[in-house]
Order: sequence, then C-alpha cells, then structure tokens
Amino acid sequence: MKRKGRKSIVEKKADPPVFLASQISKSFFHGKKKVLENISFDAHGGECIGILGANGCGKSTLLSILAGILKADSGSLFLNGTELLHKKRSQKTSPAIGYVPQEYPLLEELSALDNLKLWYADSPLSLDKELSSGFLAMLGIPDFLKVRVRQMSGGMKKRLSIGCAAAKDPRVLILDEPGAALDLVCKERIAFYLKNYKDSGNMIIIATHEEQEINFCDRLYLLKDGSLSPYCFDGNIHHLAKVLGGWSTAASAPE
Repeated sequence: MKRKGRKSIVEKKADPPVFLASQISKSFFHGKKKVLENISFDAHGGECIGILGANGCGKSTLLSILAGILKADSGSLFLNGTELLHKKRSQKTSPAIGYVPQEYPLLEELSALDNLKLWYADSPLSLDKELSSGFLAMLGIPDFLKVRVRQMSGGMKKRLSIGCAAAKDPRVLILDEPGAALDLVCKERIAFYLKNYKDSGNMIIIATHEEQEINFCDRLYLLKDGSLSPYCFDGNIHHLAKVLGGWSTAASAPE
C-alpha cells in the first residue's frame, strides 16, 4: 500500500545513479528567454522522479531535452556512464530511453496493431508475446488492436503511445503528463503498468499535476523560474497549487 503523508526528498540510495542530468540550460529567441538554468538531478534503478511545475514553466522543454528530441544550450546527460547530449547528429535518440509526449506519436489512419508493428520492426522484444502476456497486455491494448487511431478515445491513444515508447525495451521511460484528462479505468491501467515497469529496476521521469502520480513518485522536484529544486509533498494538493502558482484559497474567499 502506498504510504501517505509527507514524501521525503532527502532519501537517496548509496549506489551511484544510473541516470544523471547535470547543469542543463536552455533559452529561446537568441538567449533572450531563458527557460532552463543549470538543471541537475539523478535517478537510480527502480526509482520514479516527478517533475512538478505550473503550465509553461519548461517541464516539456526539459523532458524533450532528456529524451534527445530538443538540443540543450549546455549541460550533460549520462546513462550508465555514457554521455547522451553531445552525440553526433547522425546518431539516433538512445533506444535506452522511451519518451511519451503530450501529443500522440501515432499514425491516425492506421490501427493500433499496425502502429505497433512499425515501432516493433527492430525491437528486441516479441510483439506477439508482449500482447499475450507482457506489458502491452497490462496496458489493455489487445482490447482495441483493430481500432484505427482516429477512432480511439484519448485513453486508448495514451496507452498505445506508452506501448510504442516501450518498444525498444528502454531503461528509462519519460512521460509528459500521462494521466491528464483520462478516465479512472485508463489511469489505473497505466498505473499498473508503470508499477511493474519500475519494480523491474527501470527508471521513470514524469511531469505531472495528478495527485495519484505524485504519490507514486519516489522523489519530487519543483521547476520554477527556470530552476529545479527538491520538493517535499505534504499530501495537500491545495498547498501544492499555491506553491506552483502563488494562488491562495484564503485570498480568494469572500469576507
């Protein structure tokens, strides 16, 4: 059972981190708009790191850099001691990292199965096995294999996107607000998969506003004004909202 109450931000494992982001910075408009400034954090095997922050604070920018989609201005990213940010342009995004953006990376006119076949074309995993008894089965994807993407609900698309991101059997799974606007059943499917993924010794980096996902995280960080700092969630989602946006229920209440 998931423990409730204050979530520690100081507990760290003694072994060296497997995933290490160091001094990552990013700005736009020729340096006039600084979005990320010297972002640093780490993750160990079997750990979920949560990134909290208000809309527009740079969470998606940070995740895109970690996934190798967007280039950082400076900084380093290490996975098992291998630097990832300064690879040659000819090199593809590391197969050890799976990325689930807010947008769906799916072909609308194809079915779920056809999309999976494209992603699994050079996968070390067996598509048939994953559909019958693996993580794709955990996500409930076999229930809508023949449905075209354009006819799917948001929950179906999100689960399929996660299944595609995991096709290369990544060590790190990066998710950008995966539970946003999904129904309870879909959220539970995704939560069940993520727990099994993490329990297998893998790492999860997740940007979220969802209380269930926040409680699932082992450590939390707050991204605000371009800086990332450890955050201790006290179990009060209203207090978190105040921290993120400076909004106060007391200030808005009638006298």
